[in-house]
Amino acid sequence: MDEMKFFRRILSPTLAEIVEWTGAKPAPDVDLAQTIVDVAPLDRARPGDLVFLDNPKYVGQLAQTRATACLIGEKYADRAPKGVAALVVREPYRACALVTARLYPDAARPGSLFDAHGVSPGANVHPSALLEAGVIVDPGAVIGPRAEIGAGAVIGPNAVIGPDVRIGRMSAVGAGATVCNALIGDRVIVHSGVRIGQDGFGFAMSPRGHLKVPQIGRVIIQDDVEIGANSTIDRGANRDTIIGEGTKIDNLVQIAHNVVIGRHCVIVSQVGISGSTELGDFVVAGGQAGITGHLRIGMGAQIAAQSGVMADVDPGAKIGGSPAKNARDWLKGVAALDRMVKRGAGRPE
Repeated sequence: MDEMKFFRRILSPTLAEIVEWTGAKPAPDVDLAQTIVDVAPLDRARPGDLVFLDNPKYVGQLAQTRATACLIGEKYADRAPKGVAALVVREPYRACALVTARLYPDAARPGSLFDAHGVSPGANVHPSALLEAGVIVDPGAVIGPRAEIGAGAVIGPNAVIGPDVRIGRMSAVGAGATVCNALIGDRVIVHSGVRIGQDGFGFAMSPRGHLKVPQIGRVIIQDDVEIGANSTIDRGANRDTIIGEGTKIDNLVQIAHNVVIGRHCVIVSQVGISGSTELGDFVVAGGQAGITGHLRIGMGAQIAAQSGVMADVDPGAKIGGSPAKNARDWLKGVAALDRMVKRGAGRPE
């Protein structure tokens, strides 16, 4: 029985086409008329497959691969085994992603889970909602009053789009997601179970009890943002929560009210960002990092996994630990503590 696949390949390109798409430089004597039928990892590839090598950890697998061609950096090009066409590129991983998107376009963003076209009979679309041409709405989805959905967008089953929400063209909202009080740009991907635009965690604390503060802001999500499954983005309290263009948010991330995230940031799973904190462009936050409120994280800063960030971070800084500090100092401290423990091992109490 053939291996089951959930995405359908639509092309079988030649190496010449792959060279054109990626800007790769083929090694001498490569037959550019050869056809590629799939992409695969190095250790599972078969004749007809395209592979890539980007991480030196897998150089050993290159020698054993049965692939037809390999997207590879110049540093390792001469290690490609006989019979494997070396296609030299600056960024092999990125080049392979470009090829994979051509072969499997349905895998690039969530599509209809019901193979629907247009509005499914089981969907609930308010009469005042405006849907441009080519919008797909799966069964069970709810689109509220005055909502506007751009051309080519997909709204998954049981997703809820609240009143007055705007969703841009070619965007996708996954199954069971909720989007309220939000303006969303073009080509945004909202994966299953995401919650956007709910109340922020705002209370006026008092010995007499905690008074709820009405949250009257919005969520603004710019173009080409991707939000992983079951992440939550609270609406602003008295200003907007903003996610900048091209930012990628992993699964299970919490973003609190009034947070501003710059362009092309990467926020890894289980990060929590407290209210009114601002991240500059190209910030990276590793998994389970916690960032307290009202901070400024400078452009290009990198935050190690499980860090506890309690103070402003300079642009370009690399920090780690809890409380977070300069990454080099943090690692030196960890090493020093390890040496102290080892020296003390075996001593009588």
